[in-house]
Amino acid sequence: MIANNIEELHTNNNINRQTGLNEKGESVNARGDKPNEHDILTGSRADGTALSPLTDTTCNDWTSNGAGSAIVGHFDLAGPTSDNWSTSWNFSHQSRGCSQDNLKSTGGAALLYCFAK
Repeated sequence: MIANNIEELHTNNNINRQTGLNEKGESVNARGDKPNEHDILTGSRADGTALSPLTDTTCNDWTSNGAGSAIVGHFDLAGPTSDNWSTSWNFSHQSRGCSQDNLKSTGGAALLYCFAK
């Protein structure tokens, strides 16, 4: 169980290295693993809300494979610093771009998380 409701998902969740699994139920490489794939594409603030409609934080609504960037979080809650910004599952930093290579270079593999009840 990751969270019991939307509020808990954004404030006090159970997303971590043991629960942040891929679609096959397998572990995802975290910070310190090779390659690091801990970035989660979210495009949102830490509270789950969208940023300004004038600010593209979703690689052009997830359609760009080049220009732009996306807000990412860290499923393992690990960042280069210990502040809330770098250790948030849904709001850690912007990607370097929207191509697969750019997403990989910032610690990701272009992974999205889906939640089900």
